[in-house]
Amino acid sequence: MAAPAHPAWVTRWVSGQWRNKKRPPTLRPSRPLALADKVANRREQLTEATCITEMSVMMACWKQNDFNDAPCAQEIRMFYDCVAKAEKERKNQNEDTLSSRGNLPSSKVNKLLKRFPQMTRYV
Repeated sequence: MAAPAHPAWVTRWVSGQWRNKKRPPTLRPSRPLALADKVANRREQLTEATCITEMSVMMACWKQNDFNDAPCAQEIRMFYDCVAKAEKERKNQNEDTLSSRGNLPSSKVNKLLKRFPQMTRYV
């Protein structure tokens, strides 16, 4: 479908050139057009609590045994194993710098902005 053809005076009238042949107003930015030195720290993803069941089993064992570690050795070992596994998964996830949407996390952006600061004046 073709665009409607307008007479030349309509184009001049819409663009504001009909007023004493003035140009349309120029847009002036309120701040200089440069990147900031840092971005806001935001949580990339909502993380779920891990090892909750192992921790509750361990605490229940402690409560039954008057907070003595010896009878609860297996529960404590299970909790520490779960924590180590969750920490390993978290580190593997942090190695992937790009998120699923293709964005860098704010911590990585801040590191890059510190390495390559904005030039505020010309040499």
